[in-house]
Amino acid sequence: MLSGRRLDLLDPSPLDVEIEDIAQGLSRVARWNGQTRGDWAFTVAQHSLLVERIVTRLNPQTSRQDRLIALLHDAPEYVIGDLITPFKAAVGADYKALERRLLHAIHLRFGLPPEPAAPLKRLVKRADRVAAYAEATQLAGFSEAEAKRFFGRPRGAEIPRLKPLPPDEAKARFLRRFAQLAPRPAVR
Repeated sequence: MLSGRRLDLLDPSPLDVEIEDIAQGLSRVARWNGQTRGDWAFTVAQHSLLVERIVTRLNPQTSRQDRLIALLHDAPEYVIGDLITPFKAAVGADYKALERRLLHAIHLRFGLPPEPAAPLKRLVKRADRVAAYAEATQLAGFSEAEAKRFFGRPRGAEIPRLKPLPPDEAKARFLRRFAQLAPRPAVR
């Protein structure tokens, strides 16, 4: 990693996880394999910010910790990239296990439970699908009918307007939001 950390992908340690590495990687990983409209790719960093914002809109009472979990929901992609869902399915259970181990290490690094509670997982998944629908229809060339078939038409959720950002701006916004949500050290 640029921080100098060496992350063992098969046995990741929370001690080797740095938020700057996550932000760097996610701000350079393109959603939709870069097949989007705009001057810049829509990055996983932007997608993560979008999902966290949708979670908060869907449930304004969501705790700061749960919003941080939403922000970090795709954090393993900073080292393994963003595979499209059909490819993840083809790769199989080994990929999912690797992704889960990485996410657990990331959660532990930032004082989060390794596995979110089931209701939060469902809320984040719902927000992820709303984000995918918005991205598909606004950036990836899907018709509304196609997006509805793949992701479902979002109900009860506002569809935000999207604009891809330069990677450095996406990284800065991700780091700012992380700083707002992350637990603060105790003052002595």
